[in-house]
Amino acid sequence: MTVVTPKFGMGASVLRREDQAFIKGEGRYTDDISPAGLLHGYVLRSPVAKASFTIASTEAATAAPGVHLVLTSADLAHLGKLKSGVMQRQPDGTKAPTRDIPILCSDRVNYVGDAVAFVVADSRALAQDAAEMVEVDYDSEDAASGTATALDEATPLVWPELGSNRAFTYHIGDKARTAAAFAKAAHVTRIEFVNNRLVCNYMEPRSAIGEWNVDENRFVLTTGSQGVHSMQYIIADLFKIKKSELRVITPDVGGGFGPKSFVYREYPLVLEAAKRLGRPVKWAGDRTEHFLTDAQGRDNVVQAEMALDKDGRFLGMKVELLANMGAYVSQYGPFIPYVGVTMSTGVYDIGALDVSVTGLYTNTCPVDAYRGAGRPEAALLLEKLVDACAHDLGLPVEEIRRKNFIRPEQFPYRTQTGRLYDTGEFAGHMDRAIEQAEWKAFPKRLELSKAGGKVRGIGMATYIEACAFPGSEPAFVELNGDGTVTLKIGTQTNGQGHATAYAQFLSEKLDLPIEKIHVRQGDTDELKDGGGTGGSRSIPLGGVSASRAGEDLANKIRRIAADELEASAGDIELSDGVARIVGTDRTIDFSSIAKAAKTPDDLKGFGEFVQDECTYPNGTHICEVEIDPDTGTTDIVRYTIVDDFGVTVNPILLAGQVHGGVVQGIGQALTEDTVYGEDGQLLTASFMDYAMPRADNFPFFHFETRNVPSTTNALGIKGAGEAGTIGATPAALNAVTDALWRAYGIRHIEMPATPARIWAAIQEASPA
Repeated sequence: MTVVTPKFGMGASVLRREDQAFIKGEGRYTDDISPAGLLHGYVLRSPVAKASFTIASTEAATAAPGVHLVLTSADLAHLGKLKSGVMQRQPDGTKAPTRDIPILCSDRVNYVGDAVAFVVADSRALAQDAAEMVEVDYDSEDAASGTATALDEATPLVWPELGSNRAFTYHIGDKARTAAAFAKAAHVTRIEFVNNRLVCNYMEPRSAIGEWNVDENRFVLTTGSQGVHSMQYIIADLFKIKKSELRVITPDVGGGFGPKSFVYREYPLVLEAAKRLGRPVKWAGDRTEHFLTDAQGRDNVVQAEMALDKDGRFLGMKVELLANMGAYVSQYGPFIPYVGVTMSTGVYDIGALDVSVTGLYTNTCPVDAYRGAGRPEAALLLEKLVDACAHDLGLPVEEIRRKNFIRPEQFPYRTQTGRLYDTGEFAGHMDRAIEQAEWKAFPKRLELSKAGGKVRGIGMATYIEACAFPGSEPAFVELNGDGTVTLKIGTQTNGQGHATAYAQFLSEKLDLPIEKIHVRQGDTDELKDGGGTGGSRSIPLGGVSASRAGEDLANKIRRIAADELEASAGDIELSDGVARIVGTDRTIDFSSIAKAAKTPDDLKGFGEFVQDECTYPNGTHICEVEIDPDTGTTDIVRYTIVDDFGVTVNPILLAGQVHGGVVQGIGQALTEDTVYGEDGQLLTASFMDYAMPRADNFPFFHFETRNVPSTTNALGIKGAGEAGTIGATPAALNAVTDALWRAYGIRHIEMPATPARIWAAIQEASPA
């Protein structure tokens, strides 16, 4: 049977509508906006990681040229703190107390970059100059900066009143059942490693503009975000005002990756300053501020064990995980390790699980969701452990996976953490990836590398993730007077191509060219509520809602057209912006239909898809590397991806999402590392010291899908936004480890596997 791909609908590789403006420099980001009378704010930040302090004087700063306002904590007593509402219950049933983020610190600072004062002036430069005149006396103390040592007796306490640097403890699984599985095991494999801390480094640093609208008696905040409605809710609560008294607008956004979901201190600060001064106030962060203060990702220390029978089947798994929260509890911070460990068993049929998580305070920048938010951490842990199991038992890494995969006939499958997987054919995509990667011919390529004085390795990762968390994302569409259609939805594009993908869903229902479909997001005045973008939810939830809204509008258009053409609605077809009586040349265009509507509601469509369970994208990544032992330099020479996303909406957008995610995942494995000194100073606070992956680090990616439609999602879509990051880190690390094991017997290397780290490991191993 021949499958016809629609010109604009689902399955079509429609090029991004957004790109023309971005390529021509016509994007409109927050920092491009300059309202009349604009003033500029600058945050004075702590230069030390831990100290009590007093502000001796702000007089000189207040009197400095161009300065309009200096705010300290004493000026903000009416504001609340930035709180986290996602602390999970501990084993004893309690929720641990949080340490919330003050808008400005009052008498203590807890990490380098902690906010002390806010200065507003005619320019950013003048505000920064004046900030240096604020007289602050710091009484520095020893800091706690390391995850692995945070609970050591000699480590200083971040919050002495807690009596420990322990922020919380979680437990998932059955201890007794797992102990029984280990007791009968023929073999136990153990690993220990660090999941390194990351700075997300979106292209557009954060910025915000605060305004006070006197006539409407309300605030207006303009900022790059991943959803305006959560910003509105949290900030309104800070100011103790109604949501309607704050409008939040998000224009174009240059990358989000999780950290642009959060409310940061600068947002209430610009609003407070704008109201006091009666003029708009902008704060624009630079790259150093991003490194110091934007929520960071990962930072776990992990010990894990797997119990196996004599044939290599997994019986049970134990995990002890230390999760660094930083100095305060960030917005979703406590939830990230929790959601991660709910994916502990991955694609494998593991009968017993015992996972303990300990959250930690350190004198470092707070940690929160970063692309994948817990699921990459889980996949790395498991796929590293599975490879170690294979090596211990002398089994091929692909064979131990095949032995332990959840089989298709076991679906729907309930994991030991309670997750309900609906569909999957894990051996299918692994076998396809093995074929495409020419896995069996690897020994020949290995010999060629040896002949050239290089060492070579190949690694794989089979992953699964949870996304499109239960809930909905309603969609509202309207036929305009000019025959175009506008969709309003509460997600937020950060570069994914929403204006294209959503238009495809509507185009399919309305048979309307996508250039006549406008997608509007990012304004709380235009839409009452919305869930925002995160967890790969936009297309699995918002896309289905958009499709249903398009169908609703199409039916209304047919009814109006039928009245105008004196026909039955069932005889009306929609084609290229007109309604036609089937089999005739009698038509009426969409603009005429809009004029013929009796009420505004006749031109509006609504759709909402409510999902009760997550979707579970999965796939196999295979990475092949060549290492120069003289320099420790790693070259990725082949990279193969076979993913199961349920249904593909737009192949070219999908490839872009996966490629970007893979680069971020490999960045963690090979180059990126956030390093704090013992005194809590961030040693990697710029691109001089923090190594981002570059285009020339990567080969061509072979990417394809082997989709098994979801039964949870109405259109079979599983989601793809974070999947590349989840599969890439373990695949790349396993490849590097494989190369070092084959050549030098090295079983473990910490991330990032930089040239210096690899070279040192080789030097240490070579004499042996």
